[in-house]
Amino acid sequence: MPGPHDLFARFTFSHPERAAAELRAVLPPEVVSRVDWTSLRREPVSVVDPELRESQSDLLFSAQLQDGQPLLLYLLLEHQSSVDRWMALRMLRYVVRHLEHWRKEHPASEVLPVVVPLVMYHGGEAGWTAPRRVEALFQLPSDEGELERWRALVPRFEYLLDDLTAEREETLRARPGPPLARLAFLLLRHGRDEGLSWRLEGWKALVAEIHAEAEGLEELRAVVHYLFEVGPPAARKTLRRVLQSVAGKEREEDLMKSYADELREEGHQQGWLKGLAEGQAQGRALAVLQVLAARGVEVDEKSRHLILSCTDSAILDRWLVQASSASHLSDLQLNN
Repeated sequence: MPGPHDLFARFTFSHPERAAAELRAVLPPEVVSRVDWTSLRREPVSVVDPELRESQSDLLFSAQLQDGQPLLLYLLLEHQSSVDRWMALRMLRYVVRHLEHWRKEHPASEVLPVVVPLVMYHGGEAGWTAPRRVEALFQLPSDEGELERWRALVPRFEYLLDDLTAEREETLRARPGPPLARLAFLLLRHGRDEGLSWRLEGWKALVAEIHAEAEGLEELRAVVHYLFEVGPPAARKTLRRVLQSVAGKEREEDLMKSYADELREEGHQQGWLKGLAEGQAQGRALAVLQVLAARGVEVDEKSRHLILSCTDSAILDRWLVQASSASHLSDLQLNN
């Protein structure tokens, strides 16, 4: 299931006006000035690999330039606590998939739209250190005289990066955009800090702006849910105090109650999902044994127990592939 960072970021930046705040903060000024931001709308296409869905929130937006030319804007929100060295390759793959989808939808076109890839990072304090250019991932000759010629032979691709960990609190708070977008930048950057309590007091005016919005209560519910999931417990009293000051005691209690209700519902849901996952793993394990039996491979009791007790779907899938061509039990690499 998606984690709290994914849910909060997706709730916040799925809205075009709030996504525009992020895009305008990172895109080059000459690009920002050419985009008709009133035309920005979210596209339903999603191309992130299924196995990455628990840690990623891919959002695709389309917009018109001031001269009416269509433009694709791709926003990928990065939520890993560790830096992914291969992000440039992954982003290149995502962009190509978007373009392939676009070609299917526009078979008569002889040109491709521009896709602008963007990674937002808010992990460790060390900042983002992975290469932003895919050419940096290739092993090329170290001789300076030959390096440029070799670089011409590999793909050249670079993604934009919004490293929130490198930004000061004052800078993030001063970014233009709807109040929830500005608070989201701060929460993604500082929401896990031990000093969150005193920061929350300083964000009271921003919380008040959110409360005044038409969808303010729904937005504040998302904020409460996120902070109770990722923030330090000591900050919860401060959060309640800030909410009471901004929204009044009755609404503060309503916001907290809605979170408690969600937790109870989530507990039931998690139990059901756990049972489903265990059932799926058991089915994979039995499939491994059935394939081995069909191929005449004998399985001793210890190995049989090992296979049936495994709950890691990736390992079971690997064993299933190996079993399809196995001649001996050792072909399954059970100890690896």
